[in-house]
Amino acid sequence: MRTVAPVSELQALVHEAERPLGFVPTMGALHAGHAALVRRCRNECATTVVSIFVNPLQFGQGEDLERYPRTPEADQALLQELQCDVLFMPSAREVYPAGRRRRVSAGPLGEILEGAARPGHLDGVATVVATLFDMVEPDRAYFGRKDAQQLAVVEALAREWERPLEIVPCDIVRDLDGLALSSRNAYLKPAEREQALGLSGGLHRAERAWREGLRDAAELEVLARSPGLHYDYALCVDPAGFGAPRPGGPLLLVVAARMAGVRLIDNILLGGQQPAESGWVCRQT
Repeated sequence: MRTVAPVSELQALVHEAERPLGFVPTMGALHAGHAALVRRCRNECATTVVSIFVNPLQFGQGEDLERYPRTPEADQALLQELQCDVLFMPSAREVYPAGRRRRVSAGPLGEILEGAARPGHLDGVATVVATLFDMVEPDRAYFGRKDAQQLAVVEALAREWERPLEIVPCDIVRDLDGLALSSRNAYLKPAEREQALGLSGGLHRAERAWREGLRDAAELEVLARSPGLHYDYALCVDPAGFGAPRPGGPLLLVVAARMAGVRLIDNILLGGQQPAESGWVCRQT
């Protein structure tokens, strides 16, 4: 594995790399969910590039930028074990050079749900992802389905990018107790983590009711809420555009809640074409 920080060194490597080149952008503090992305990229691409960059533009005022988990040595060891080809660890100065004013808008998707709860967050995501795409020039990029709205923003970006790029959505990876893996789970104390299981538990209740024939979105949203969690939202949306559900169409049930100052998100698709590897199975990889 080659580890580089300057953009010039990265581009020298990727321009000589065997294609297709797959890319997994991360903010570090890697866990089994990230590992699943890297493994899939390795299986499908000749060259795998992973970036670790804690992007300041996607953190709002008062959010956890300074205390966001950073585990560079463990991250590098894991990526070495996973046989990553190139690890890109740029500084903020490399990604956002002085005087560079580029800002990419997430569009209407950046103003609802996550965009409304965290103003500017999805614009920050769009900006860094577009910038990294320009630097890495991947053929495929791998993103998890847990950040469903972020995934939709990235897919829209890829459609507008100047060269062909396939966005590969990957299934949510859950711990054995059902909690979707997230770097922020490290903030939770044992009792808090137990209570945070209400997030996935609520989705499980709603999914069970859907399987039993319930189709009323408002009732499913009520079922998705669990006591003890402070919800920003628990909503059924159209998976195609995050607008109001279409009559008779599939629903994407998206939830965001706070537990002891930690903000957690999750989702589940009800109806439609389920991801090939999913279903309600808790797994550790």
